[in-house]
Amino acid sequence: MKSRALRPLGLAAGIATAAIVLAGCSTGGGEQSDPNAPVTLTIATFNDFGYTDALLQEYMDENPNVKIVHNKAATSNDARANYFQKLGKTGLADIEAIEVDWLPEVMQYSDMLAPVPTDLTDRWLDWKVKAATDADGNLIGYGTDIGPEAVCYRSDLFQAAGLPTDRAEVGKLFDGDWANYFKVGDQYVAATGKAFFDSAGGTYQGMINQVEAAYENPSDGKITATTNSEVKDIYDQVTKASATQSAHFSQWSDDWFAGLSNGDFATMLCPGWMLGVISGNAKDVTGWDVAPMFPSGGGNWGGSYLTIPANGKNVAAAQKLADWLTDAKTQVKAFENAGTFPSQNDALTDATLLDSTNEYFNNAPVGQIFSERAKAVTVTPFKGEFYFQVNDAMQKALTRVEDGTQDAKASWDQWVSEVEAIK
Repeated sequence: MKSRALRPLGLAAGIATAAIVLAGCSTGGGEQSDPNAPVTLTIATFNDFGYTDALLQEYMDENPNVKIVHNKAATSNDARANYFQKLGKTGLADIEAIEVDWLPEVMQYSDMLAPVPTDLTDRWLDWKVKAATDADGNLIGYGTDIGPEAVCYRSDLFQAAGLPTDRAEVGKLFDGDWANYFKVGDQYVAATGKAFFDSAGGTYQGMINQVEAAYENPSDGKITATTNSEVKDIYDQVTKASATQSAHFSQWSDDWFAGLSNGDFATMLCPGWMLGVISGNAKDVTGWDVAPMFPSGGGNWGGSYLTIPANGKNVAAAQKLADWLTDAKTQVKAFENAGTFPSQNDALTDATLLDSTNEYFNNAPVGQIFSERAKAVTVTPFKGEFYFQVNDAMQKALTRVEDGTQDAKASWDQWVSEVEAIK
């Protein structure tokens, strides 16, 4: 999914449905000595991990002593606040989902999490494992999804603008760098007078995820964001395009969710997990499609893990469920449910995945598209201790520009001051 500002930092509103609660008796505290004793397992997620009622019921049918309570936070920010407030104390679920962007902070408390059994560590992509492995060599998270990026577009709106509508042709139209993407945006705006993309924040995130060390020096962890010319160049490029091409919707806002269906914008960057967000919030729209490309090459936005608090009441049972939720078969099912693209090696070569199409997106061959997009990823951004704070401040800076609170220079200057104050 989460990570998912962004699947990352706040997939909320329309996705945050009522929690799935499957009744069952609770355990009495302490680790269960009898593996067949009745147990209630709680799992806390955010966004849409693809863990439907039916999927969780499969596990309960296979393990009749287990009852599952699945709770979704309203936003990933809410989930993050709860996680760090309670980690090492009491009140967390048996299984807690985390976003990749939380890892720099999570790894500081890795001893409070039950390690993933070593016989499972080779099931995920190497970089997925490396990111969640602590200094002692313990993998502290079960990899769920990754976020290889493509561009989603409204074919009906493209047709009205006189632009190509066939996804292969749209891919050729977008082929190139970000300057070319914004050039197409100028053409669209000139033809329609309407916004080309959804938000500066979402577009910025796709661009900054192609920078290997945007905010911190990998060698010593020091913040370099305010003096990194790549960051400034991306900020300037996005805010300039935003003035005429953006719908000026903050991602995950009510207006943004409404815009998915009412045609307020024609394109948006879309990692695999975003497909479920679009189709779930624009159910009656028939024009959405997926272009099999991404400006300036590949990009990954988001991804998540399942973690197990070491002081939980049902660690062994939780590990068994987390193992099942992240095996190849289940990851493919989660992908079919919500578009969460698997991080599991065997899942990436699964015929079901590669043959997968998405009826909502004009039967786009999404399995093939996102498999190819995953192969195009060449940069895994360094995310140190301060990444979340710096990036969150940047998202707020972009929002200030989009809502007219500040101009681009003033908002940048405020961001610089905020980042310099981070210790």
